[in-house]
Amino acid sequence: MTADMAAGAQITSEQILARVIDSLEDDKAEDIVTIDLRGRSSIADYMVICSGRSSRQVGAIAEKLVERLKTDFGRMSKIEGKDQGDWVLIDTADVIVHVFRPEVREFYQLEKMWMPSGARV
Repeated sequence: MTADMAAGAQITSEQILARVIDSLEDDKAEDIVTIDLRGRSSIADYMVICSGRSSRQVGAIAEKLVERLKTDFGRMSKIEGKDQGDWVLIDTADVIVHVFRPEVREFYQLEKMWMPSGARV
């Protein structure tokens, strides 16, 4: 348990986002993109999209992220698609994380759908 949790402090979406990015970088996720959804969607404050090199790595990245959020913040996350390993969705409530195999990410092109107009991917 972190000192913030022990003191009863509110965990912000920015703290969750920072831990998500650290976890993805630690596990060698590739092409990490953060999209600010505040004021654009009620589903979450941020969306993070990244790639893993294989189905096994995609599953491992997602599993470790869920474990770290639970350990660091006591935050239970919903996870979908881990068994297939093509596209895993992790819902932390404040931050939505998509971990793709590169081919699947290219096919769905979520960045183009969610990035503000004029932004480059």
